[in-house]
Amino acid sequence: MSYQDVLDRTASAARRAGRDPSSITVVAVSKAKPVSAIESLYELGHRDFGENRAQEMSEKADLLPADIRWHFVGALQSNKARLVRPITYLLHSMDRESLAGAWIKGNGLPPPVLVEVNTGREPQKSGVLPEDAVTLIDRLTALGLVVRGLMAIPPVADDPEQQRPHFQALRRLRDGMADDHPGLVELSMGMTDDFEVAVEEGASMIRVGRAIFGART
Repeated sequence: MSYQDVLDRTASAARRAGRDPSSITVVAVSKAKPVSAIESLYELGHRDFGENRAQEMSEKADLLPADIRWHFVGALQSNKARLVRPITYLLHSMDRESLAGAWIKGNGLPPPVLVEVNTGREPQKSGVLPEDAVTLIDRLTALGLVVRGLMAIPPVADDPEQQRPHFQALRRLRDGMADDHPGLVELSMGMTDDFEVAVEEGASMIRVGRAIFGART
């Protein structure tokens, strides 16, 4: 697969679901990839890039154009928040009040966040349980954070169709909060192996690395 393949397949999935392809943001996850690979994609007009390591993201941002929109998509330690906060466009992995406390510290308004939801209830994974998401969002809002939506990383599966119930559950959870939290507009879900299913189920952001950059070494 290639960058253009990802764009084409995203657009096709959107049309199958009766959606506007332009409503979906492809976040090119560039973790462990060299700056030159990011520059090549940048030259094609792409601006949304995702990283999951604080130090790596900080170092890359220093070397790349300032108009890149950096998405932090991995688990973030509270003591590393200061590294990525100044350069982050959107934090996809807000999952606890202690991280929120670190995120609000610093100059200016903190970047907006997505609340990560552990739809598979996997104990080894980050993310708030679905039934606790509303409470966390209320607390984040009270702290002054702008919560833009939800994010999920479903359990690993051999068949992308096995992920569909998780994507449906995340969308229903977001929709169920709409009256009290109308600002929850984003759904970050879907990666290389299942992004088309995620788009069909309402993803507004997909996080794609391997299909764009190739396998990590």
